[in-house]
Amino acid sequence: MTRTHRLTATAAIALTAALSMTASLAIAGDNNVSANQIVNALQPKPLTRSLSGAPQIDPAVKAKEMSFVATLQNRKTRSLSTGEREEIAEIASTKPKIDLDIQFDYNSAEISKASLPSVQELGKALSNASLRGSTFVLAGHTDAVGGEAFNQDLSERRADTIKRYLTDKYGINNGTDLVTVGYGKSKPKDPNAPMDPVNRRVEVVNMDTKTASK
Repeated sequence: MTRTHRLTATAAIALTAALSMTASLAIAGDNNVSANQIVNALQPKPLTRSLSGAPQIDPAVKAKEMSFVATLQNRKTRSLSTGEREEIAEIASTKPKIDLDIQFDYNSAEISKASLPSVQELGKALSNASLRGSTFVLAGHTDAVGGEAFNQDLSERRADTIKRYLTDKYGINNGTDLVTVGYGKSKPKDPNAPMDPVNRRVEVVNMDTKTASK
């Protein structure tokens, strides 16, 4: 091999190593979400206004949503029917939300030590004055490994664990401010790879039960 070829090969190896390191840093950064990032993601979107200055929102739709959310408060996760879970998902699809990579011990609802910082940042975010007045949904999701009933139960228990942690450590009102729901493996983040760990997550949704036009 000539000297030029050796230099070219060395440069290629160095470039590959640099790209691998950059990818690793990006993945690590994604897992270390900050309270400010969560607050920004969960901020209610400002209402658009018509030429007359009136908010373009259907008051009847808003009232129906708020009425439904009120029926969920002080409810236990396992009391939710399939229809109620789907209605939560439908409302949540239009609301501010964030997916958090919160991992648990294997086949357990115990939060892993590596994920505690993310849960703590969530606690700080939901304690922020700018988010007070809304009800938040904590939605648990699993990957597709295992049976449907097992994953449904596991996702509910994991969502309940996050709720208890936020209540115990940050004093967040678990009766009116936090609603938990489990979706098991039914709503993967990556439908093309249902068994991928990326599907194991906790989705936090601001159900926007306060006036967003302030």
